[in-house]
Order: sequence, then structure tokens, then C-alpha cells
Amino acid sequence: MRPTLTKVAALLSGVAILLTGQGLQGTLIPTRAALEHFSTVTIGVIGASYFLGFTIGCLRGGVLLRSVGHVRVFAAMSAAASAAPLVLGLWADPWLWGALRFLTGFCFAVLYVVIESWLNGCTSNETRGGVFSIYVFITLTVMALGQLMMLMYDPRELELFVVASILVSSALIPVVLSRSEAPAKPQVVRLDLRRLFEISPSGAASCLAAGLTNGSFWAISAIFASKITGNIDAAAWYMTSGVIGGAIFQWPLGLLSDRLDRRRMLAFTALGAGVVGTAIAVAGSSLPEFSLMLLGALWGGMAFPLYSVAVALTNDHARQDEYVQVSSGLLLLYGMGAVAGPLLAALVMGAWGPSGLYVFSGAVHLSLFGYVGRRALKRLPIPTEQQIDFSDALTSAQTASTVYEPDVESGALPDSA
Repeated sequence: MRPTLTKVAALLSGVAILLTGQGLQGTLIPTRAALEHFSTVTIGVIGASYFLGFTIGCLRGGVLLRSVGHVRVFAAMSAAASAAPLVLGLWADPWLWGALRFLTGFCFAVLYVVIESWLNGCTSNETRGGVFSIYVFITLTVMALGQLMMLMYDPRELELFVVASILVSSALIPVVLSRSEAPAKPQVVRLDLRRLFEISPSGAASCLAAGLTNGSFWAISAIFASKITGNIDAAAWYMTSGVIGGAIFQWPLGLLSDRLDRRRMLAFTALGAGVVGTAIAVAGSSLPEFSLMLLGALWGGMAFPLYSVAVALTNDHARQDEYVQVSSGLLLLYGMGAVAGPLLAALVMGAWGPSGLYVFSGAVHLSLFGYVGRRALKRLPIPTEQQIDFSDALTSAQTASTVYEPDVESGALPDSA
């Protein structure tokens, strides 16, 4: 493990700096948009623009990677993603912000392609799970740190946008100066979404639902927290609590799914997220700030692991030669949900007020609980010795390093989940 970490240390250092800037933008942009009196629907559209760009970046980013290689693509996308927050801070125009968030989403999708294909290329089957565990831990930790950086300056001013730009551009330094060789360019994988639903309807539906709810969290929860508490600083603390909750619960729930039927674990996490979301929607405005943060952490602990458990379930039913194709398709489903989620949640908030975010989230999670729970009761559980390890699934769940090209393949496995 140590020689592998030595090879990827510079890359992981760049990732830590890069995603700190990304975490700051995730809270700063919806907060500043609210201060500029953008409507909730407009803020939702801006959030959806990011995920639309992200989805297209996943679909087309590999073409860039195959053309000029890992280091050049990383440098180009970091430069573009660094320029975007500076322009956001200079001009508060909804149309411009939507276009720049689309660009940022595209850039970060391509950056994830570079980062994760680089990690995959430098690791073996024996070390990949451990290296990606460190990668996931770094991702969640620094994004939480970035959100807390909101407290450094007034979001009405330019300083926080400059800090975000500095962080994103500084990520170039360790990567470009690294002496480790970049891995070979990734192979082409053809995507068939219909095949995903044949392999595991529960897994595919769960990834789509996770995109709907997590995407709306990233895009709009800062608005929810600031309006519920009347305190702008609370937005940073609230989003950080959700991310920390997701980090704490990720491994216990995932490892528990290695020992139990994953469909039942999916149903449990969906029910938990639905109940907590409903509680926030009903009692949010009457709760003390600290209690609201605790509920936010509990919601994140239930909602964020949903995707990884769904990936593990789907891979349990897939053939070995389908693993990359499956993880690619599930990521695309997540991205599609994350595009629609902020728009739908914003519409519900327009009708229900700030708590509408969790009315929407609770409805999605409880509907998923009903669907997956019904399938779990109808199907026999997979023997635990036939399940893949959650650490392997977590690797797949975090991997966007695949080039998507539409294709149709036939054939299905029996007893789909």
C-alpha cells in the first residue's frame, strides 16, 4: 500500500486543494444568489445547470483525455474552473451564473475522470479499495472544510470567490510537478441504461433517487438553512453537518450491507432518510439551530450512503465483465437525477416555503422505500458469500473514469434485484 500511496500522493494533494475550493463554491453560490434576491426556482435552475454540465462532462470528457492525456486535461480544466468563480463574483446575473455553473460542472466531471482513471491506473486489485477509501475520505473532509470557509468573509463581497479561484488553480501545482507517470488512457465502454434495469431495478432506481435528493441538497440546502434560521452563517454549518454525517455513516452501513441482503439495507436507508427528511420539513422552523444541525447530519448519514449500497447491489447481479459498464451507467443515472432534482425541489419550495426541500426529499425517499421494500420481500436474498465486498463497490461508486458511448447489448441475468 505504501508504494502505491507514494505514487499518487501528489495527485491526492491536488485533489484535496481542488475539492476544498469546490466545497466553498457549493455553499457560497446559492447563498450569494439568495442575497441577490434570485428566486428559489432560479437558484434551482442554476444548481441544475451545474449537474447538467457534469453529466455532459462524464459523457464527453474522455474524448479530451484520449486526445491530450491526463496532465494537460487536468491543467486545462483546472484553469477554466478557476476562472469561473471570479466572473461569478464580478457580475450577479442569473443567465451568466447558469452558464458558468454549467461550465464548472463540465470541468469538474472531466477532472474526476482524470483523477479516478489516474488512481485506477496506479493501483492493483489488492490496493485499489484502500486507496479509494482514502480518496473518499479526503473528498468528504475537504469539501466540509471548504463549506466552513464561508465564515471567513462576507458572501456579499468578492473575497470568497477569489479564495475559491485560488484553491482550484493551486491544485495544479502538485499534479503538474509530480514525477509519477500518468497511466494509460482509459478504454471505451459502451453504455446501455436498459441493461442496468435488467440487472438490478432496485439498484438503478436507487441511484436515480440519490441523484434527485443529493443534487437538490447541494444546490438548495444552503437556502433552506439560511431562511429557516435567519442566519447566513448557518448555511455553511448545516451543509457541513450533512457531509460529516455522510462520512461517518458511509462505512458502517456499507459494511453492514456486506452481511445482510442489500435490498433490505437500501430499503432501511431510504426509510431512514425519508423519516428524517419529513421530520425536518415538519419541525425545521421550530427547532433550535443545534438540533437542526444534528438532524442534517442524520439525514446525510442516511442519504449519502444510498448510492454506494446501490452500486454494490447492482454489481452483485452483474457479470464480471460488466463492472465498469455498470458503474458508468449508474453514475449517469445519478447525474440525470441531479439535474432534475434541484428544479423539482425549487418548485416544491415555491409552494411550501423553505421546508419544501425536505417535503420533496421525503417523498422521493419514502417512494423508493416502498419500491425497494416490495422487491426485497418478493425476491430471495443473495447469499452473503456471493456478494462483492463493499470496498470494491465504493471504488466503483466513486469512479467516473469511463468514456460513455451509447450502445445496446442484449442478455439479462436471472433474479434481478
